[in-house]
Amino acid sequence: MKDIIPPKKGFNRFSDGIKIVSHCPICHFNYEPNEAKVLEESEGAELIYIKCRNCQSAIVALISINQMGISSVGLITDLDSREILSFKEKKGISADDVLEIYQALSRQS
Repeated sequence: MKDIIPPKKGFNRFSDGIKIVSHCPICHFNYEPNEAKVLEESEGAELIYIKCRNCQSAIVALISINQMGISSVGLITDLDSREILSFKEKKGISADDVLEIYQALSRQS
């Protein structure tokens, strides 16, 4: 599957010594740092998307840098970068939404 958003030119945090996400968690293939796509940036944090050239799995990671150091949270996904960005615009699921689905499923039983 070909990804939609091209890598951001000049992104070099990984090659500058920050190797938080350096290989695929599925097949352990080494990522190329310039293939990382920055989906969103805010002060001290970046949402990054990387797709493995070997097994085609992808991860989305939030990397933050502050006075305490560097931290990251990653997630394996089958979404492409455009789909990830589209979920950012969606509203969250409320307790009422969950109750409505439960009631609908209960009626079908």
